[in-house]
Amino acid sequence: MSPLSPAPLNAEEMDVWSALATLLERLPAALDAQLQRDSGLTHFEHGILFALDSAPERTLRLSVLAGYANSTLSRLSRAITRLEAKGWVRREVDAEDGRFTLGILTDAGHRKVEESTPAHQALIRRVVFDALTPAQARQLGAASRKISAALSPDPTWMPGTQA
Repeated sequence: MSPLSPAPLNAEEMDVWSALATLLERLPAALDAQLQRDSGLTHFEHGILFALDSAPERTLRLSVLAGYANSTLSRLSRAITRLEAKGWVRREVDAEDGRFTLGILTDAGHRKVEESTPAHQALIRRVVFDALTPAQARQLGAASRKISAALSPDPTWMPGTQA
């Protein structure tokens, strides 16, 4: 076998991959469905609002927010435009460096986060944490961080992350 042709997945690896691939299909659909039904938000939009709500002064550079969201600036900009139209976010030129644009959560946006988060976290608790032991949840977190790091060296978002 040449170095360019890695070994095929063995039965155990295929079993793990199959479970993960199924999860990657089902979980985003469930998160979107719950948020759309209960709050009129997509999971992506809720993530934007939640990240801004968790940031100092409820403000982040859009380039930083795009990185946290694993999004292009173009996709993020379209979402920000939708959120601006609802009065939940506003944009401002960064006074420290005019080359950057800030996303700022409005008071109405903060209220939307407060309104939408409890039901969303209830779903997360039900489908993730109630399905796992605390040790399994910690293992899932560790494994997820390792897979994310293998995909990209960019930092992942954590509540309270500084821009």
